[in-house]
Amino acid sequence: MTTEIEIKRGLQGVYIDKTQSSFIDGSAGKLLYRGYSIHDLAEKSTFEETVYLLLYEKLPNQKELNDFDALLRANRSIPPEVMQIIKLVKNAHPMDVLRTAVSALAAYDPDVADNSLEATLRKGIRMTAQAPIIVTAHARIKDGKEPLDPNPNLNQAANFLYMLFGKEPTPAEARIMEKDFILHAEHGINASAFAARVAASTISDLHSAIVSGIGTLKGPAHGGAAEEVMQMALDIGEEDNAEQYTRDILERGGRIMGFGHRVYKVEDPRAQHLQVECQTLGEQKGQPKWFRILSKVAEVMEPYASRGICPNVDFWAGSMYHLMGIPKEIFISIFAMGRIPGWTVQVMEQYSDNILLRPLLVYEGPMDVEYVPIDQRK
Repeated sequence: MTTEIEIKRGLQGVYIDKTQSSFIDGSAGKLLYRGYSIHDLAEKSTFEETVYLLLYEKLPNQKELNDFDALLRANRSIPPEVMQIIKLVKNAHPMDVLRTAVSALAAYDPDVADNSLEATLRKGIRMTAQAPIIVTAHARIKDGKEPLDPNPNLNQAANFLYMLFGKEPTPAEARIMEKDFILHAEHGINASAFAARVAASTISDLHSAIVSGIGTLKGPAHGGAAEEVMQMALDIGEEDNAEQYTRDILERGGRIMGFGHRVYKVEDPRAQHLQVECQTLGEQKGQPKWFRILSKVAEVMEPYASRGICPNVDFWAGSMYHLMGIPKEIFISIFAMGRIPGWTVQVMEQYSDNILLRPLLVYEGPMDVEYVPIDQRK
């Protein structure tokens, strides 16, 4: 007797567990971190406050926030041996360097083998602080420059820009970067979070889980779209070319990067904030054409909204980074830096009530084939 097996390709629509970290309503375009609207957090919160919320399950009071901010700043360092590794692999893709360096950090972390929630929290805080050091050091080394020491007077977002460019960012630039980190901090059981939870479910350590997340995020179907959207804008070149360029791709059956999302059937709520920042920053920098090019692409894509193909968070992010002078090779790394707190929370939830994540496949190959010795094979 055979039983009909329903295959859920891509695990679409499959719930694997319960969570308290974030809530997504894809039909309404709603995103909450621990019950708080992403719109309130993006406009009113700081990255440090948002990370505290995710890790400690509540908004901090002023003393708690000050202490947490000081803790992040105190962990802005990596061992010299890890810096040497970055130099050795400097010609690799920034996400490969980030993945390798995070893996190497495990060898120097005193809590690496401790999977208690308390130790995992400490490691997550350290990696949140260390990731920008890795990304900026690699970017400067690859550019023939020396890495910079962190500026203890700057918050996470401003210090990232300082260590990348060697000068303090304007308050407006620092706030844009901070908002971007907030918008990327957590997003449920997406592909990279699932990868991190699979690693955690084997009772592996947080560094292994974060490395799994970074490797998964690198793919253009997940975190790589911002880089490809900016390349599309550069290829278009001028606003007048945007409509024909977009229609040509659509007529060939191609995909416009930065549109569509596995969860959202309306516009990604995170995209709204980056759209505003992209327009404002373009005007401030005297380069409004990138916003206009992307706006024209979005206009051509409007008829597809009825099919749930709407702008996602990556659509506006790339041009925003470009306007700040950030090399497009590290666009995905920025996503990863913001997401480390979210991956940490996902791993902590997995540890708290663990079960090995082990789905099944339906076998459709031959059965019970007779083994033929090699000297009898044709």
